[in-house]
Amino acid sequence: MKQPKTVKRREFMAKAGAAALSMTILRPGLVRGTQANSKIRVGLVGCGGRGGWIAGLFKKHGGYEVTAAADYFKERVDEVGTALAIPESRRFTGLSSYKRLLDSGVDAVVIETPPYFHPAQAAAAVDAGVHVYLAKPVAVDVPGCDSIARSGKKASAKNRAFLVDFQTRAHPSFIEAIQRVHQRGLGDLLFGEAVYHAESPWEQYYDIVRAEPGNSEVRLRAWGLDRALSGDMITEQDIHTLDVMNWIMRTPPLYALGCGGLKARPKAGTCWDHFVVYYQYPEKVGVQFSGRQFKGNGTAEGIKNRMFGSKGVLETEYGGTVLIRGESYYNGGKTPEIYESGAVANIAAFHRAIVEGDFENPTVAPSVQSNLITVLGRKSAYENRVVTWSELLKDTEQLVPDLKGLKD
Repeated sequence: MKQPKTVKRREFMAKAGAAALSMTILRPGLVRGTQANSKIRVGLVGCGGRGGWIAGLFKKHGGYEVTAAADYFKERVDEVGTALAIPESRRFTGLSSYKRLLDSGVDAVVIETPPYFHPAQAAAAVDAGVHVYLAKPVAVDVPGCDSIARSGKKASAKNRAFLVDFQTRAHPSFIEAIQRVHQRGLGDLLFGEAVYHAESPWEQYYDIVRAEPGNSEVRLRAWGLDRALSGDMITEQDIHTLDVMNWIMRTPPLYALGCGGLKARPKAGTCWDHFVVYYQYPEKVGVQFSGRQFKGNGTAEGIKNRMFGSKGVLETEYGGTVLIRGESYYNGGKTPEIYESGAVANIAAFHRAIVEGDFENPTVAPSVQSNLITVLGRKSAYENRVVTWSELLKDTEQLVPDLKGLKD
């Protein structure tokens, strides 16, 4: 995820960090090719901004050694390789670089590539017998989501960990608040709101994308402006607020009715700059979602959810306050450190799962469902009609980017 401009990256508190970074003794046989008590050998696939940053967090944990890196662009691999002292012989480039990384003897792979590539790369990793730490969104279409679901089940069957990195689901304040909602702390759920309002994180690429629309390398660098590579903004970025909505509701919506377009920012690429979607849930509970990627002229920005119930109201904000008003009052405080602390918690959970042999992989199913919810809203908006959940699950349409001319 590209961090909203209103959310600052803060240093993770020392005490919380120390707890999360604590070492666990490895049980023999749980890590492919390693000896007991040794570090887990990690390969990074996708060396862009977040990829390099999160690889540093894996190194800081203490239980991992980042031994290989792969990216299409050589300068990105070299930047990460230099920072983490990865030998040049273990720096791989090209579209198939992840395959060479998997053959290099890693125990686990961290996938931080554009979402279009996630299903194939995760499937290859599971087939290779390595543990998978996957960025969200997990895919850009229904067939891709189905592939991730299969990979998660296959990983469990092969005694391999498979974790999807959502920061909110790892934060204590969010966990406590939504647990209270599930315990009927809000009473009967009535209606909700989900919002992701921010400026575009891709503005620096507008001119070059418009100048060279046929350049595949330009599209790959500016993948957030390419519908097939990213899944459009509702999947690539807005999944964070829609995942919280899904977490609250648990069951999928019955149908969605959406709209949107590309009207407020320069026409660069194939993605829209705003979506508005109504999601209808069982028991006549409706949730209204809106997301934008253009300048708000001073209006409030952020990733926010509200859920209204007969006995209270839940309010959450990524990086902001988590609060329940009403009979089940709860003040979870502010969460300014969530961008880093969520990743740190997930990295620690991934390590525990590997060394303790816990391969239930509980993050996969809800992550796939949240991803499908974004595709449901997108399909409804693109086609300007009601799309039901049952219809969506049968959808075989695939988003396929133009990769012509890219080196393998």
